[in-house]
Amino acid sequence: MKVSKIAYKPVGLALGAISGMTAGAVFKQAWKMLGHDDDAPDATDEQRSWREVLLAATLQGAIFAGVKAAVDRAGATATRSLTGTWPG
Repeated sequence: MKVSKIAYKPVGLALGAISGMTAGAVFKQAWKMLGHDDDAPDATDEQRSWREVLLAATLQGAIFAGVKAAVDRAGATATRSLTGTWPG
């Protein structure tokens, strides 16, 4: 295993936590913009419809994946700029 890959592990973990928090905030704002309640429904929320539950889950997953990919890519690019080596 390359040294750069090992050295990048703690950075990757920190970026993962940051991307999770960012994605949560982006999803919350997107859910409000769609005209829904402040809180997205849980899968077991009896008062919410199937459509609303599945829409919330799909939107949350898409936002999380997009934010995670953007943050991971930015971290890898920054690492290459600083060290000259791609961490992956």
